[in-house]
Amino acid sequence: MAVEVKYSSNGLWVAKNGEHYRIGLSEKGQDDLGEVMFADVPKEIKTMKAGDSLLGVEGAKAVTELESPLSGEVVQFNEELLNSPEGLNSEDQQSNWIVELTNVDISEFEKLENDIQL
Repeated sequence: MAVEVKYSSNGLWVAKNGEHYRIGLSEKGQDDLGEVMFADVPKEIKTMKAGDSLLGVEGAKAVTELESPLSGEVVQFNEELLNSPEGLNSEDQQSNWIVELTNVDISEFEKLENDIQL
C-alpha cells in the first residue's frame, strides 16, 4: 500500500498509511521556525481535534504552538522529541514526526495540500 503525503498551511506534513496518519514538521515548518531547541510533546492526550495544540516548539526564529490539521485518536507520540527535539530539524520523516493518529475523518485529510509550497 502506497503512503500518501499531504501538507498543512501551518508547516506540517501528513502521511496516510492505511488507517494511520503520521504528522510531522515539513521543510516549510522547519524554515518558519528555524532550528528547534525545545519541544513540548503533550503525550498524555488520547484524542485530538483539528486545531488542537499538537506541539509547543521553541525555535531559533519563533516560539509557537503547532496545531493539528486532523481530528482522530492518538496511537503514539514521538517521545524521542522530549530528549532530542533537534529531531524536528531532520529532513528524515522517520525523525521529524510528532504524532500518529487513527480514526481520522478522510475529508479532513483530503482538504490538505498536495504541494509543500503553500
